[in-house]
Amino acid sequence: MFEQTRREFIKQSGSLLIGFSICSHLPEELLAAGGDLPGSLSDHPLLDSWLEVNADGSVTIFSGKIEMGQGIGTALIQIVAEELDMRVERVRVMAGDTSRTPDEGGTGGSRSVKNSGSALRSAAAEARQFLLQLAAEQLGLPLSQLEVDDGTIRPRGKKTPSLSYGRLFGGRRFQRVATGKASVKDFRDYRLVGKSVPRIDLPDKVAGRSAYIQDMRLPKMLHARVVRPPNYWSRLESLREKSVLAMPGVVQIVRDGSFLAVVAKREEQAVDASVVLRKNAQWNGEAQFDLSNGFFPYYENLPFREMPVKHWGNVASSFEGSSRVIESTFRRPYQSHGSPGPSCGIAQMKDGFLTVWTHSQNAYDLRLELTHLLGMPKEKMRVIHKDGPGCYGHNGADDAGADAALIASRLPGFPIRVQWSRQEEFQWAPFGKAAVIRLKAGIGSDGKVRAWQGRIISDTRNERPGGGGEVICAWHLASPIPFVASIGNTLGPARNGVPLYSFPNLDVKVHSVKGPLRVSSLRSLGAYANVFAIESFMDELAQVAEMDPVQFRLNQLEDPRAREVIRRVATASQWGKKKRVGLGWGLAFACYNDTGAYTAMAAQVQVEKQTGRVKVLRVIAAVDAGLVINPDGVRNQMEGGIIQSASWTLKEEVKFGPEGVKTQDWEDYPILGFEEVPEVEIILVNRPDQPAVGVGEVAQGPAAAAISNAIYDAIGVRVYDLPFTSINVKKALERTS
Repeated sequence: MFEQTRREFIKQSGSLLIGFSICSHLPEELLAAGGDLPGSLSDHPLLDSWLEVNADGSVTIFSGKIEMGQGIGTALIQIVAEELDMRVERVRVMAGDTSRTPDEGGTGGSRSVKNSGSALRSAAAEARQFLLQLAAEQLGLPLSQLEVDDGTIRPRGKKTPSLSYGRLFGGRRFQRVATGKASVKDFRDYRLVGKSVPRIDLPDKVAGRSAYIQDMRLPKMLHARVVRPPNYWSRLESLREKSVLAMPGVVQIVRDGSFLAVVAKREEQAVDASVVLRKNAQWNGEAQFDLSNGFFPYYENLPFREMPVKHWGNVASSFEGSSRVIESTFRRPYQSHGSPGPSCGIAQMKDGFLTVWTHSQNAYDLRLELTHLLGMPKEKMRVIHKDGPGCYGHNGADDAGADAALIASRLPGFPIRVQWSRQEEFQWAPFGKAAVIRLKAGIGSDGKVRAWQGRIISDTRNERPGGGGEVICAWHLASPIPFVASIGNTLGPARNGVPLYSFPNLDVKVHSVKGPLRVSSLRSLGAYANVFAIESFMDELAQVAEMDPVQFRLNQLEDPRAREVIRRVATASQWGKKKRVGLGWGLAFACYNDTGAYTAMAAQVQVEKQTGRVKVLRVIAAVDAGLVINPDGVRNQMEGGIIQSASWTLKEEVKFGPEGVKTQDWEDYPILGFEEVPEVEIILVNRPDQPAVGVGEVAQGPAAAAISNAIYDAIGVRVYDLPFTSINVKKALERTS
């Protein structure tokens, strides 16, 4: 637990919007975009939006991309320290604060290094050039005779005279627009980038100091618990409040339509009161879907809207001219984020100004959502990101923040903390989307794919905050703000839905459906299911073509970087070596989102035929993410992604029925245990001449497919339905017996 002093609290909750005050005093010509600038710098060209020099000579950098355990804060510090010629210890990062940091959209898509990193790199290079020019004027020396050592400018090869960044410019504003003309360092001159710098966020987390929003305590803070309806369709009919109001510590019951919450002085008092309040509430409403024949038959037959993704050549005629035509269907259930700590939000309304602390992925969009919820202008709100224990997608963080904001608006002056329960997290946070992927391919006499057809059945709704009605408390108000589902966005379900292979004829479409559960972004979005399906299907096609799976892929892959990671993994895993009975090796490949990092993986599994139990023993992965900023950070992300994917692939599935979500706790939703974690080896393919891209979401799909192919290699049976539980494996065995 960490507590803030009154001084710290006032600093964080005050309404001084530093970022906007900078802009408001600049002449109009300076506010124009600075031209073709890298990453997010093109949207926010002011240098002051990205960094400031402090009086002590340290530098603070600002990023809209927040830390979710991916180590982005450390990587951004390395990038800036490199360009400014400073030690990393003297660079600090502020992220996800609507009063100061640039609006870079949500943190997702493995774009933090690509967008925020490239912007900060260019901004730091421009700042360094400006500081050198300033020093040259003060020292009366030409630029060519100056050098920088740990933020101190001095004549080349001499110690004096010198000017530190702090003495030269500390506490001042650049008031300059980036031009993009300042030269960034050549990668051959790097001293920090490419080195394994220890993560800045880990010491406090490991020691339990000031780590997560769940631990945050503020002066005069009250605790609230929301009493949710039994399911999505229920509405509050009647309520008996009197006995709850008489309970110890209870301050107030907040009711607005079907939104119901209790506020108390202590957390355990709020929990106890919420239990009694639930018993005293009467709800109505019935389920709106029928699962009598099972989920996937229901899901596959929902009304759909067909939307094209990619098409070239003539697929129909190519099927007719193929030697063999093969079809397979792959399925993914709804899956939970399974965050280790249930969602939490804190808010305070004071003098008409709202401050919200949240572990949301997008502070700016949450602020926009709150304008719809509360009818307040965004200028009267500040949203501040705080770390949360696990996310990688749109979980319940925004909803908890909105709950806190709504309750705080009814109790001005008090910080309100809303802590979700484990049951609440499993039942009400958005789920990762289910998907059914139907693939069809025609193979020619030469063993190459002549035609490829993909149909991806999935929700295309985007339920992230920002548009109104996208937090659950908004649905339950007396004057509800209904969520209007949009099915026009194929980017999520179609991510990695188009193979990178050089197929001459291809047609991929999304069949957009509206499923029964609340869905949003889970780490890697559709790439997990699509790569699982595509790469499992590629192994099937290799079998039909009577070719080795590695060679089959290489024969149809022109991209040299893709070929390199596959070769690296094949060599490291001793591909083709005679295997032991009951053990299998499988390989898979993908380029995340078609433009991100290249990843190939080989997985070794052990399968018990009698029980259907699968254990992943070993995973070897090669990753090419362009310029590697922090090698240890890349390995961390790859290892974490592989282990998370193994958990999804072997165990995770949300249970639900017409009466609602049945998953309540970890007994209902098992995840991979420590004793089940495989041995993981990461091979880094560093390309310092290529742009750096993120790796947070590149491992999930290839890991699932490699495990799938390894199961087939071990027992000669392919399992098409995720997860690969004992039940699903035994069903597959029974179908082939």
